[in-house]
Amino acid sequence: MRADEAGEVDERDERDAHHSDEPDSLARVLGGWEASVDATLPPVAFVAGWLLAGNSVGWGVAAALAVGVVVAAYRWSRGARPRAVLLGLLGVAVAAVVVLRTGRAADFFLVQLATNAASGLAWIVSIVVRRPLLGIVVGTALRQRGGWRRDPDLLRAYGMASWVWVGQYAVRVSVFGALYAADAVVALAAARAALTWPLVAACVAVSAWVLRRSLPAGHPGFRRPRVEES
Repeated sequence: MRADEAGEVDERDERDAHHSDEPDSLARVLGGWEASVDATLPPVAFVAGWLLAGNSVGWGVAAALAVGVVVAAYRWSRGARPRAVLLGLLGVAVAAVVVLRTGRAADFFLVQLATNAASGLAWIVSIVVRRPLLGIVVGTALRQRGGWRRDPDLLRAYGMASWVWVGQYAVRVSVFGALYAADAVVALAAARAALTWPLVAACVAVSAWVLRRSLPAGHPGFRRPRVEES
């Protein structure tokens, strides 16, 4: 999961006390699938425009930008954070600039390939330095002010669960990289759709399971870090 894929959350403490560490609970904290679904629409629009216009990257870019603007306006009207909306639109714009400069349709997906490789590396580094990104994202969403890091069991569990997200990026980079090298434009769009929200859904479910299994018996869960008094 990239940083811009994490949605906002407005949970009340009394509601938190009644949620468990089940996959749907973690998905609720991470903001659901809407942003991931939205991210698949501009690339699909690009390929549709490219095909319908006789392999014209110009028309493909026009279609992608048009859909990107519509998606951004929709998310804005639904109360999404302006920063998240602008970042999503910026990603489409950068991909459009790249493909217009190179003239190669597959290059529309080059930004996606690069960001997934960078994100995977960032998650690995975060685990190695004991600042697992899953803990940072969830802890920030729950306004825990770093309390999760003072819980040794939860810190270790977040580190274990973060490897699931590393695996997600490894799968994407492998698939996108092979299709990009083969100049398989339509397959790239199909892979983008298949490896966005379905893969994120699976990743959330598996990482929630790993997180839960990594915590010792009796631990109250990721919503309630167990911090020892000094």
